Amino acid sequence: MHSKKPFYILVALLFIAGIASSVFRGIEHNVPFLPGKQVQSWAVEAKVSFQGTGEPAEVSFSLPNDPAFEILVENASSPGFGLTITDDPQNKRAIWSIRSANGRQDLYYKVTLIPTGITTIKALGTPDVANTFIWPATEKVAAEQAIEEVWAKSATNLSFAQQLNKAFNAEERSQNIELLLSSNSPSKLFVNMLNSKGIPAQIVSGLNLEDQRRRQQLANFVEVYDDGEWHLFNPKDGTQGRPDNLLLWDRSGKSTLDVTGGINSQVNFSMLQDTRSALATSLDVMNNKGALDFSLYQLPLEEQSLFKGILLIPIGVLMVVFLRVLVGLKTSGTFMPVLIALAFIQTTLLTGLVGFILIVACGLMIRSYLSQLNLLLISRISAVIIVVIGIIGVFTLLSYKFGLSEGLTITFFPMIILAWTIERMSILWEEEGPKEVVLQGGGSLFVATLAYLAMSAPWIQHWVFNFLGIHLVILAVVLLMGQYTGYRLLELRRFKPLTGE
Repeated sequence: MHSKKPFYILVALLFIAGIASSVFRGIEHNVPFLPGKQVQSWAVEAKVSFQGTGEPAEVSFSLPNDPAFEILVENASSPGFGLTITDDPQNKRAIWSIRSANGRQDLYYKVTLIPTGITTIKALGTPDVANTFIWPATEKVAAEQAIEEVWAKSATNLSFAQQLNKAFNAEERSQNIELLLSSNSPSKLFVNMLNSKGIPAQIVSGLNLEDQRRRQQLANFVEVYDDGEWHLFNPKDGTQGRPDNLLLWDRSGKSTLDVTGGINSQVNFSMLQDTRSALATSLDVMNNKGALDFSLYQLPLEEQSLFKGILLIPIGVLMVVFLRVLVGLKTSGTFMPVLIALAFIQTTLLTGLVGFILIVACGLMIRSYLSQLNLLLISRISAVIIVVIGIIGVFTLLSYKFGLSEGLTITFFPMIILAWTIERMSILWEEEGPKEVVLQGGGSLFVATLAYLAMSAPWIQHWVFNFLGIHLVILAVVLLMGQYTGYRLLELRRFKPLTGE
């Protein structure tokens, strides 16, 4: 007797692999587990304007670099300008150039982003130790006294930044802080004081995202390095941490906009909030990362539609195995109900049931006449196929004449399968009688209906196409049910007399 241990190991591996791959796809690539899920997106447009002087002009504009947002689509509109986008991930910039720029020039950069949920900014390596800032003679004494006063109240670099931010926004600021702020911007002064103690810090530009806002400007924030992370401060209002819907546009530590060959340059931002399909969003992200190179979504739309139908077949097969092996239902043909269920998806359930019953009933009547002609099997089956085609054609024409548009979908029924079904039922009628025909025919329709209900469920259609690992789970379940050798549910009726009085 062979050991079943390898079999159960195989089933367990299939089940684990299917679940693991599906969970990985959902978590790693953000593929939604349920259909219809929506995600928030932001469309941001930057408008760069300057006055050309008739000379060659070059515009260098910093592009967004924020781990809290994923870029889905970006494009630039610059009629007459050459455009280059640098590849440096830490200082990505758009560079427009033109041989001669006269008058007002408008350049546009548009980007669509989605939140990633990442709130911390990890540092890529340890930044260089900041150079000690050399204070002007008029500010040196005040700066040193203010720094030492705050330094004494701190224990770490981060706590020094926190205490300094608090000192900047105290209700009663010290005279030294007041003096320094009178000739320096809060962000610049904050960075200089941190650098004086060798603490890495830099000014970054952020954009507060608000729906349907126009002509918005970038706001300055300060990033302070501590323990492998960059911490965000706003010395202007004393807050720490990332505000809601803040997009860090420029983290390069350099100027956001540089224009040569032009004057009066400026940049304004417009933004619009929108919702979009979570599935389409995850596909766009994967496509940008090159993760769709071996995916069904790379196929043309026609082939994708075909595979969406094919990948539903295992669900129908699972229903057939369950209802035949465990419940004990009889069907006319093993997997004929699956094909009928696929036809029901195209015709709708009620139309499909009526059409199937009419075609089979008419086919059986004609088949009873053919049986009297003593034809060979091949000829008889061929005749039934031709008759089925004729019946479908007649019903389609009648449906059209009477304005029953649902009846036109009857052509989706598999004609060869219908012909074989009629042949099987006719032979069964002759050998077992009409009762067995009704049992198997009714069982086939019942199984086909349950398979249709399962295969037409939106969440099942979503799973079988977007989480291919689920098919390994189905295979494991089918293999397990194939080992069942006990009583079927409908066979338990034979023991009913034992429970009687």
